[in-house]
Formats: sequence, structure tokens, C-alpha cells
Amino acid sequence: MLSAAAWLVRTIGLVIVGVLTFRSPPAQPGALPTQAIAFALVCVAAAVWALVELRPAAAARLGGRVLTAALALMAAAAALGASAGGAGDSVIAFAAVALLAAGSELSLIAALVLGALALLAFEIGGIVFNDGIGPLLGYPLLVVVGLLFGRNRAAYRIQAEQSAMLLAQHQQLRAEQRRADVLDERARIAREIHDVLAHSLGALSIQIQAARALLTDQHDEQRALETLATAQRMASDGLVETRRAVHALRADTLPLHEELARAAQAHAARYGVRTSFTTAGTPSTLPPDATVALLRTAQEALMNAAKHAPGHPIEMHLDYADQHIRLTVGNDLVHGAPVAAAPRAPQTVDGGYGLTGMRERLRLLRGSLEAGPRQKRWIVTAHLPLDTAHPQKAAR
Repeated sequence: MLSAAAWLVRTIGLVIVGVLTFRSPPAQPGALPTQAIAFALVCVAAAVWALVELRPAAAARLGGRVLTAALALMAAAAALGASAGGAGDSVIAFAAVALLAAGSELSLIAALVLGALALLAFEIGGIVFNDGIGPLLGYPLLVVVGLLFGRNRAAYRIQAEQSAMLLAQHQQLRAEQRRADVLDERARIAREIHDVLAHSLGALSIQIQAARALLTDQHDEQRALETLATAQRMASDGLVETRRAVHALRADTLPLHEELARAAQAHAARYGVRTSFTTAGTPSTLPPDATVALLRTAQEALMNAAKHAPGHPIEMHLDYADQHIRLTVGNDLVHGAPVAAAPRAPQTVDGGYGLTGMRERLRLLRGSLEAGPRQKRWIVTAHLPLDTAHPQKAAR
């Protein structure tokens, strides 16, 4: 629509220029035929240019350099016709228009070649038809101005295209970032659900085994019922934790040392095992991801202790240093367990993936996890750098 409107204006301008050119013929010999031929060539060049813009498919069949040839013909013919004297001065407008389009649509070299061709036509016409110093200098200046405007227009167009491309890339990156955030959130929730269910089901398994042993070995129904009641409460607690994970409601998470203290108390109450918890250093306020990662690591370590070292006391220690946080969970090994000088790769005693999952969770925060026997004790150590989470110091 815009191209059609532009060519309507150009056509009207071409008609007006023709009327102004031939209303008073020039007196110099050969000037009138020169103007007539020049104007006819300008009309032909305008028709070809319109074909290129309004019918790109038809122009493509004529070759890729049709626009360059049309603009060159228009610039040279208009320059020659304007220098032929008489009332042909108005034809210079189409030379300026052709150079403006060349500067905007063609390469710099092609635009300069067309500008030189127009200037040469001006000078030849001015010399042949004895034009004054004004036309010989003024007309070329007008062509140069048209060429400069065309180059500025091309620069603005390129800048606009680059801006549009950058905007499209930015929108694409934002869409990919949103998709990555959604996938990361899904993975985080899935990891949380896995950890909650693993912890709850592991505790239930221990309670059910204890109740079964009380019924089959000791025939103590009262204690078996108490054990099953504890298992039922643990199942309810597990459902609550699972709902929290599904809805990702982590805003109500307590500070890490308080969460660990609660976990130690709950473990001691459930299994009747002395579970101590101590801290060192200045407590720091951590983001929910860091708090949950260390809390789940502690819960996994407590569950492994209940499975494989029942009745043995457990010690938890949380150390706040300037650059890191270190959580240590230790318990005595059962009689006959292997003792190693260096910790082994993180895994549960029965080859499960609980501590391996904790290690992967900590790695997402640039942390680490070590677990294994050390000096007749099973030690689990989680290390998390503070600069990962950008914590802020909290008051004691």
C-alpha cells in the first residue's frame, strides 16, 4: 500500500515535470530533442523502477541488476535533460530522487558509480549547451545531497532491522528462559517430592518392621499398636510435607539451624535415640533452596542411621564460617562394620540413591557431600559455599 502511494506521487510529479519542461522550448540548437529524449528515458527508467518495487516476481525474471540499471538511466538522463537549458531545470528533481534511492537501496560502490555518472552527464550537458557557472556547480551539489540522504536512510534502515532482530532474539531468549525456569521448577518440585516420600516411606518401613517384630517375636500387642500409631502419625506428617512440596510453599521455611533442631528432636522422639544438635559461628539467613538442601541431607543421614545403626546416638553439628556452611552428621558404626581411613563415594549403606540425590542437589548450589566410615563412626558431611546463595547475616 505504501509503495503504491509513493509511486502515485512519483507519477504525478513526473507529469508535472513534463509539463514544466516542454511549456517553453529551449532556444539552443539540439536542446529540445535532448530534453525530449532525456525525459523519455526518465519515464522508461521510472516504469522499470516501479516494476521492480510493485512486481518483484516479474522483476526477478529480468535479472538481479534491473534496479541498478533503472536508477543509473534515470540519474544520467535527468542530469543531461536538466543541463540542456530552457525550462528543463525541473528534471533535476528526478536525478536527486534516483541518487537518493541508489544511496538507500544499493551498495556504497554502486551508489558512488551512479553519482559519478550523473555528475559526468551534468558536466557534458553544461559544456555542450553553454550553461552558466550556477548550473555547473549547483546541480551536482543537489545530486550529492540526494546521495548523502540516501546513505543516511540506508543506515537508519539497517539500524531498524538490527533492532528488530535483536528484539526478536531477546523475546526468543526470554521465552527459552521462561521454559528453562519452568523445567527447573518442575525438577526442583520432583526432587523435593522424591526426598519427602523417600524419607517418609523409609521411616514407615522401619516402624512397620518394628511392629511386625513385636507381634511375631515378642507377642507384645500393646507396643505393636503404639508403634503402628507412630507410623500413622509419620504418614500424616509425610502427606503434609508432600503437599508443601507440590505447592512449592517454601516461604514459611524456618532458619536452617531451627529446622535442623526440629528434625533432631523429631528423630529422637520417634526412635528413642539420643540425637544432639550443636551450632558454631554466626547464623546466616539462607535462600529456601539452600535451606531445603541441607535439611534433606540431614534427614537422609538420620534415616540411614535409624536403618543401619539402630539405638546408637547421633550427633549433628552445623558450622557457620565466613565463606561456607558445613553440616556434619555422625553416629557409631554397628559391630563388625568396615572401617576406612578415607570417606567413600556418597551412597547409602544398602546401595540406594538417597545420599547420591543429596549430592546432586548440593552440586546445583556448588556444594559437595561426603559420606563414609571414619574412626569407627559413619560420618556424613555437607559443604555449601555462602557466595552461592548470597546470604545475609542475621541476628543471633
